[in-house]
Amino acid sequence: MWSGPGSAFSKRLRDSKIPDTLCPMAREISAGGIVLRQMDGVWNVALIEPQKESPKPAKSPRKRTRAVLALPKGLVDPGEKPMATALREVKEETGILAEIVTKLVDIKYVYVRSWGDGERVFKIVSFYLLRYVSGEIDNLAPDMRIEVKRALWVPLDEASRQLAYSNERKVLRQAQEYLETRGLVPEKTP
Repeated sequence: MWSGPGSAFSKRLRDSKIPDTLCPMAREISAGGIVLRQMDGVWNVALIEPQKESPKPAKSPRKRTRAVLALPKGLVDPGEKPMATALREVKEETGILAEIVTKLVDIKYVYVRSWGDGERVFKIVSFYLLRYVSGEIDNLAPDMRIEVKRALWVPLDEASRQLAYSNERKVLRQAQEYLETRGLVPEKTP
């Protein structure tokens, strides 16, 4: 039976916390980079440990929690191209300069904001394979410490096990496949 706009059912539905799935979802467009660098004959990838929003106490005093590691990425600014965003975010979140090798993939997913409005968001993240050019990892501007606890080089063959997000592990595997099939010229040493 259909319930009109003034019915008791429609009032309960309106007042409930059930999201209206017919409303358009918020959208976010981001870009990030998989920065590779060869050191002592071993390929490494630049990862970040984001700052935690609210630290949770450990369940047991002896239990150590693993660091949450991720790929550097961020929102595309108005008028900015995703490729430029990837380079900017890598510089801001890791302290290093890199250059584009190729675009790897666009990842699409929906998440619910854990802050503010708790809104569902449709997100697209464009990931690029980048080659290290210069700079010191974790040499961040002080204001970036709000977002990033630390940046570090991790051997490429160990990095997948350390990434927190499954989509980022898939992107990292694509970067490894690119490296294995097409190779990558290491950065020029001065």
